[in-house]
Amino acid sequence: MKYSKATNYALHTMLFLVGSTPNNKPVGVQQLADRQGVSPTYLSKILTKLVKAGMIESTSGANGGYRLKRNWEDISFLDVIHAIEGTTSLFDCCMNHEAECLIQKVMVSAETKMDEHLRNQKLSELAKEIKMVR
Repeated sequence: MKYSKATNYALHTMLFLVGSTPNNKPVGVQQLADRQGVSPTYLSKILTKLVKAGMIESTSGANGGYRLKRNWEDISFLDVIHAIEGTTSLFDCCMNHEAECLIQKVMVSAETKMDEHLRNQKLSELAKEIKMVR
């Protein structure tokens, strides 16, 4: 299974924002893009999805940028993935079965377990681990 590069950038951006929460000052898109070596235009599209999902907010002006919204402690990997990738199943059986597809059952079961793991992995917990290592 492979997630898009957009999801990778979104997770890294969110982890950076969570890790810099003590001041929670807006961070400019250019600074966020430079940290990951990505185009600010491309990252802006990703950030727009995170804003729409209610995870971050944007402020305009000279000191504008992006920062976390309230309840950032509860943001999980799955929240970010769903904001970028959507919530559709990763596997869709293309065979025409009269009964329920047994392969589909196995794949959906695996996906459910993975979703549960990603839902339980909070970005705030990962940020704490990073701070301990430094």
